[in-house]
Amino acid sequence: MNRSEAIVEYQKAQKLGQRDYREKMLTGQSPFLPVLDDILQNVPVENQIPLGLVDIPLDLLVGTKTAGRTAAFASNFMPLLDMKSEFSAKWISLCMAHVEEGIRDPIRCFEYMGRFYVQEGNKRVSVLKYFGASSITGNVTRVVPQYSDDPTVQQYYEFMHYYPITKTYLITFTKPGSYARLQKILGKEPEEPWSDDDRAEVLSLYNWVGKAYLAHGGDKLQLTTGDVLLLLLRVYTKEELASLSPNELSEKLDALWDDVLALDKADPVQVSGKPAEPKQAGLLGRILPGKRTAPSHLKVAFVHERTPSTSSWTSQHEFGRSQLDMVFDGQVKTTAYFNAIAGENADALVEQAIADGADVVFTTSPKLVGASLRAAVKHPQVRILNCSMEMPYASIRTYYTRVYEAKFITGAIAGAMAAGDRIGYVADYPSFGVPANINAFALGARMANPRVHIDLQWTCLPDQEDLLHTFTQKGITVISGRDAPMPNRPQREFGTFLVRQGGVLQDLATPFWHWGQFYENVIRTVLNGGWVRDKSGTDGRAVNYWWGMNSGVMDVLLSRELPPDVTHLAQILRSGVTSGMIDPFHCRITAQDGSVKNSGRHGLELEQIAHMDWLCDAVDGHIPEYDELAEVSKPMYRMQGIHRDLLPVEKEAEL
Repeated sequence: MNRSEAIVEYQKAQKLGQRDYREKMLTGQSPFLPVLDDILQNVPVENQIPLGLVDIPLDLLVGTKTAGRTAAFASNFMPLLDMKSEFSAKWISLCMAHVEEGIRDPIRCFEYMGRFYVQEGNKRVSVLKYFGASSITGNVTRVVPQYSDDPTVQQYYEFMHYYPITKTYLITFTKPGSYARLQKILGKEPEEPWSDDDRAEVLSLYNWVGKAYLAHGGDKLQLTTGDVLLLLLRVYTKEELASLSPNELSEKLDALWDDVLALDKADPVQVSGKPAEPKQAGLLGRILPGKRTAPSHLKVAFVHERTPSTSSWTSQHEFGRSQLDMVFDGQVKTTAYFNAIAGENADALVEQAIADGADVVFTTSPKLVGASLRAAVKHPQVRILNCSMEMPYASIRTYYTRVYEAKFITGAIAGAMAAGDRIGYVADYPSFGVPANINAFALGARMANPRVHIDLQWTCLPDQEDLLHTFTQKGITVISGRDAPMPNRPQREFGTFLVRQGGVLQDLATPFWHWGQFYENVIRTVLNGGWVRDKSGTDGRAVNYWWGMNSGVMDVLLSRELPPDVTHLAQILRSGVTSGMIDPFHCRITAQDGSVKNSGRHGLELEQIAHMDWLCDAVDGHIPEYDELAEVSKPMYRMQGIHRDLLPVEKEAEL
């Protein structure tokens, strides 16, 4: 390239800079490069760490370290100064050098929060950006902000933890725990470094996913290409994705687009508090009754983790399945599949159910959510629901029941039956909805006895085999035990019970899951055309059915041995909760730390109840952290734990 040709290139670059300058001015944005010194004026800095030579993606070079060259460049790093300036002469010389032999000298720059700011070498960056280069070598100093509650700072600290492992700045995420999930999906140990081949394969796939994501309008969303890549890798293997053509990859992203849109929302899960109303037929539908969108017949499959003989949970769901056979005789046919193990045969069993003609598939364990998602993406015509809480995937729907309503009633019974001011409570995992169950029970108990305190114990902690003995040693005789009977336990240690003299257990009340009614409600919604969209809810979020006593899916079984006055109290509360006249959380609630969680002027939203991570002051005990759990309990916490996204990065695992 001769000088005349290089001058023409400068003029073209200058026009690009002038256009960017005008566009920024019209939209009220700064037309110049960001200055790191200005950005850091009000930022508490923890440290500055020299990283040495780094291959810097040019897309991440966004500004300058100081304000000295601010007026020379537009915000896109294209030149603004006149052709007669010394600046233009140097830019032109660099342009010629780049075309003839390449720019080899590294720049000097600072990195802050994953973005780079040039201290020395601005014109080299400008020339390379103009010619569309992908990266430049730089001698980098990292500026580390002080750790804080800011989610972006926390995400950056997670990136810093994994940078020595991945050695790339390109792959970033917006969701906590994503780097560890990527490590898990790639088949690597938490601290296992990537090889050069690993990095090349992942970045190649990342680039193709990025192009497909941008073509779908990803530049208008908050999610990064890394977020989308991780979502795709939840459904397809790295090898499957790498073998796809650009068109095929675009089709795969199409199939997951509802999940992308749901994940992009600050709160990706929409809680549905009651079954949908039947869809009303329009005038045309009444005139032409044969023209209908709702199905007339359904095949419904249930995929269980265990069998009815080995699990009371599976037995309850199977009893619910039998209600569908009875209520929809001749219209609905059901089939059950057992012993589905995640990571082994779960995917195959769900696929078998669909191959056998299932229109609706219920997977009855949170551990089967991965198999459910993968099947839903491959078979969008099939409605797939997983029994779990707070799973942010719009391709499937999740479901559970509002157990806290039943716990509120059993709490009132316990408060009325306790001889003293202490009641025992057994909780399983600190998962979504469980703190609400504990608090509702405590509030119910306080209605009957304002002095009562709840002694909270957890089965998920080590050495918790004989909790009954733990309570009785403290003189506690009324206990809210496990919610269902456990195999190989001779005594009736579930529901709310009274320990009589001699250790005899007397049943008082038990929460009851009416899964048959739940499944009937869902299937009736499908048959009536009330399933609003094939995948996600009306606002684009993932849908979590969290139905309660007003839908008939949750109830309390009362012992015949309850005193008549206590039975009367329980019936009044049950009637009030079912009708909506009584709300367990429509009262003044003070947490253990003394903060007021509700003034009592109104109730709490369902989302607030589902996300409770605090206990009221009537509870003696605490919500255990991940490190306190028994090893056998940790996988479930990773799936459904209320703080699953805040796990230490070295302990996070794939959901």
